[in-house]
Amino acid sequence: MLLALWMSGSASAQPYPARAIRLILPFAAGGLVDVPGRILAQRLSDGFGQPVVVENRPGAGSTMGADSVAKAKPDGYTLMITSTTHVISANLYKSLPYDPLRDFSPVTKLAEGPYVLVVHPALPARSVGELIALARSRPGSIDYGTSGNGSSQHLVTALFTSMAGIKMNHVPYKGSDRATQDLIGGQVSVGFLGTPGALPHLKSGRLRALAVSTAKRSPELPEVPTLQEAGVPGYEATIWLGLFAPAGTPRDVLAKLHAEVSKVLAAPDTRASVASIGLEVRLSSAEEFTAFVRAEHDKWGRVVRETGATIN
Repeated sequence: MLLALWMSGSASAQPYPARAIRLILPFAAGGLVDVPGRILAQRLSDGFGQPVVVENRPGAGSTMGADSVAKAKPDGYTLMITSTTHVISANLYKSLPYDPLRDFSPVTKLAEGPYVLVVHPALPARSVGELIALARSRPGSIDYGTSGNGSSQHLVTALFTSMAGIKMNHVPYKGSDRATQDLIGGQVSVGFLGTPGALPHLKSGRLRALAVSTAKRSPELPEVPTLQEAGVPGYEATIWLGLFAPAGTPRDVLAKLHAEVSKVLAAPDTRASVASIGLEVRLSSAEEFTAFVRAEHDKWGRVVRETGATIN
């Protein structure tokens, strides 16, 4: 018995991490979160000397994967990388088996990037001002496509129409690919796309960029103004990714995770890999990220209430 207790104490006293870490990505493989998630997993595995195993758990607007992390043992061996969807879904779903703020320990923001406001070339609007004027002259007659009711694309556009004081007609699709194809085909005229999805069509001339959603211009589209510059003061919406652990994870474990992630994302090759999918590395302290997540939760909650969007 004494030997067993000693061995148990020795195991628990081992420095973190002493075994494999599970990294939950609550989205399908190959998407915007999956690519940087796998890059980070490999680099952390190298740095820690322990496997970091990626598990994709998509479903129900990222809530299925998030629920599994919220209920995991808070020991640093189950982590999650998620996106803006984490706080959007929390406001859309009437009932969740977890609290998006209380049940997680935010570790750090990882990266963020803009949405691009694009229009089909047939639409007679070459600037945000012209789009707003056109929408005001034809209220409710201009169609915008999104990846679904209550999706981030929907809410980002709803925020724009609300702040610009215009009405456009929402056409929800089952996924962003279908929405983009119909935007290219002219079945809908307006949309907000992630930079990687927008760039090929902007270069080919099949779509026209009017603005980016972030407070600063995008390095990939330096000639495209921000929505604030283009006449919508105060508008800002980002695609962001962040690392979370279950609430109650020890502070020393969170600190070690933050330090190692910071080291990984400081490497030029990692930054280049993240930039290749249209995002920029954006590290923050745990305290800063916690405040940011809460502010984002409140912000998108207001948009959901204004649009009346719900899932269940």
